[in-house]
Amino acid sequence: MTAAAGGLAAYWSLAPDELARRLGAGLDGLATREAAARRARHGPNTLHERVAFSRARVLGRQLRSPLLLLLVFAAAVSAGTGQWVDSAIVLAIVAASAGISGSREYRAQSAALRLRERVRARTTVVRDGAPAAVEVSAIVPGDVVLLSAGSLVPADAVVLQATDFFVNEAMLTGESFPVEKRAGERPADTPLRRRANCVFLGTNVRSGAARCLVVATGRGTQFGAVAHRLTLRPPETEFERGIRRFGYVLTTAMLVMVLLVFAANVLLGRPPLQTLLFAVALAVGLSPELLPAILSVNLARSAGAMERHGVLVRRLDAIENLGSMDVLCTDKTGTLTEGVVRLEGAYNEDGRPSEAVLEAAAVNAALQTGLVNPLDQAILQAHAPDLGTVQKLAEVPYDFVRKRLSVVVRSSAGIRLLTKGAFGHVLAACTRGADGAPLDAARRRAARGLYESWSARGTRVLALAARPLDERPAYGREDERDLEFHGFLAFLDRPKQEVGAVIAQLRTLGVAVKIITGDGRLVAERVARAVGLPAGRVLSGQDLDELHDDALWHAAERTDLFVEVDPNQKERIILALKKTGHVVGFLGDGVNDAPAMHAADASVSVVEAVDVAREAADFVLLERDLDVIRRGIEEGRRTFANTLKYVLTTTSANLGNMVSMAVASLFLPFLPLTAGQILLNNFLSDVPAVGLADDAVDPELVARPRRWDMRLIARFMVAFGSLSSVFDLLTFAALLGLFTAGVELFRTGWFVESLLTELLVAFVVRTRRPFYRSRPGRLLLATTALVVVVTFTLPYLPWAGVFGFTPLPAPVLAALVLITLMYVAATEAGKAALYRRVSG
Repeated sequence: MTAAAGGLAAYWSLAPDELARRLGAGLDGLATREAAARRARHGPNTLHERVAFSRARVLGRQLRSPLLLLLVFAAAVSAGTGQWVDSAIVLAIVAASAGISGSREYRAQSAALRLRERVRARTTVVRDGAPAAVEVSAIVPGDVVLLSAGSLVPADAVVLQATDFFVNEAMLTGESFPVEKRAGERPADTPLRRRANCVFLGTNVRSGAARCLVVATGRGTQFGAVAHRLTLRPPETEFERGIRRFGYVLTTAMLVMVLLVFAANVLLGRPPLQTLLFAVALAVGLSPELLPAILSVNLARSAGAMERHGVLVRRLDAIENLGSMDVLCTDKTGTLTEGVVRLEGAYNEDGRPSEAVLEAAAVNAALQTGLVNPLDQAILQAHAPDLGTVQKLAEVPYDFVRKRLSVVVRSSAGIRLLTKGAFGHVLAACTRGADGAPLDAARRRAARGLYESWSARGTRVLALAARPLDERPAYGREDERDLEFHGFLAFLDRPKQEVGAVIAQLRTLGVAVKIITGDGRLVAERVARAVGLPAGRVLSGQDLDELHDDALWHAAERTDLFVEVDPNQKERIILALKKTGHVVGFLGDGVNDAPAMHAADASVSVVEAVDVAREAADFVLLERDLDVIRRGIEEGRRTFANTLKYVLTTTSANLGNMVSMAVASLFLPFLPLTAGQILLNNFLSDVPAVGLADDAVDPELVARPRRWDMRLIARFMVAFGSLSSVFDLLTFAALLGLFTAGVELFRTGWFVESLLTELLVAFVVRTRRPFYRSRPGRLLLATTALVVVVTFTLPYLPWAGVFGFTPLPAPVLAALVLITLMYVAATEAGKAALYRRVSG
């Protein structure tokens, strides 16, 4: 059982000491041994019990397939009426199908599980008196957790200490804006959304920092209490939507065929049981029953290949979306640039190097406890501040509205507020210079001129300001006014040398790269030009605020750079691009990227990203490299191509053969194949189909983004299903007219011909090239060759009579081979004509 608050009623109304006493814990955290004991008592901090993964469970899922259950029902009916041979054949085919599919899916699921194990969420708790990073599932009631901007809240907890601590609770309360959380008791009847001293599992921290005492985990949390009534399923991807539509088409065709065949044959006086088994077998022959297994194998193989290239896949279903992506949105830092930020220098208001500005900036960076960022790290690497004579009194953490960070310190110079942040936002709060003189329009123009000059060279610039304060009990954002402008901090992050070539390759693959950044226009334009991106069409955050959604839909598609944007604006940009028909990817690593990542079709993050960004991602990069994404895009396209090969194979030969049998059953004095023969045919043709998941893919199928084209699939169904039926009728005519075949010879001959055509047509439809100019995968080639040998051998085996087969005379066999080769040639010619019309 997952764990709970120990029956604590209205815990938000209790004083911290009393709450800790009731939890049997302290306000300084748990000992590691005590935490382990509590986890054993309460269970892991998860919403659902972990189900053991095993071969038996995977096999059980195969046997729950409606198609297989239909066959088991048919076998039971046969056995109940004494048709033991037919029953045994059907059950043997069911066992073989389930075994092959289950084995491949087990390997696929095992690979996916190993990948998920590598990206488990972690959080910081106080254990044995010191901060320690532990897996979220290891959190227990009584733990003290340390949260900061970007953290996911790992359990329900009460705030003990907080500094400008804002939490996004939209997924739980529906509140659109982050809510400030503070320590202190609340009345017992306070509703959930007004419990300002509590944080809840599943929410995320937008800014500030806090120390919290965990009171409930897992299903004992507020979120866990309603989790059983929620189906938190990610939005349906375009690929899933295509699969669903394809399934509807085939299911409808299958049901209509079964009902018509059964009714017509019963009206013709055929035995109802035999007719029922025949109709059921036709349905199974038409259905793409291996599609789920092929999808699983395809996705797992792609996930494994992407892992070898440095990409961990968190959501397998997103792989095809990555391949279909035609717009990639990214920040510039670390992706287009080296991501190693250096402090180029600290300068006073006049642009001269200043030790005083550097010291003040370093004190600010060393004492802030909010979101860790590379700019602060660069400052501290350049200069170690003297903190021996400095006492921190308060902190006003960074947020994405103010774009400033302040600390209040006491030193020999008195009490001062030290503020650093985005140049425009800091300058707007300043009224004087460092010399105490007013910051008039001329001085502001001069400061802005220096800022623009640095920015035009690709240098990122922050501003530093300060203000003397009186001693008081508390300090806050309202103190960030009447500041003294002290100077500039200039940072360099050089563009990556190889990224220009990668962007050119992405452009060749049909993927446009757009920069979405909070940085200023000049820096973004400089970086864009350095890496070969267009920079002529720019939208700023202020421009976005002035555009209605309809206008943004048109503007977003034509824009190259989005600059000075906030998190909500990033999300609007992604949604606007999707609205205009693009499949959009987003690469982010910060708390401000999470809304856009949720909105994107394919979201990408990095291992070192903040929790909320990493958990929102479909893919996690082990290294921040745009070329890794390019390889992932190509892998996604291979996955889509191989899945589509199976679909096209199913909708060509299979459909034609099943329709031919259905029609022939109305005119022949006997059923063209028995139910067992149809199922054996279907089983043998599906053995090589599994090899399509590992098939080689022609370069042109990777060169452009591809999506589900139901019109193309429908044309394939009609064109090649009809072509298959023509050659089936030719086979019927040869067997009945030329060779005067009896029942067993007819069934054997047509079994061989229909199976050969199904096996060989896969080599034709798997490529848009002439089939002889596209090399298939080794597994597909080997399994097809094996089944072809079995097809020719089967009628001559001693026990072939059990299936109703008889040896084929040499002239009959030669005629069947000739018809098969003619069919392959006709299909190749028809394919070339179809693709010419499609591309024309």
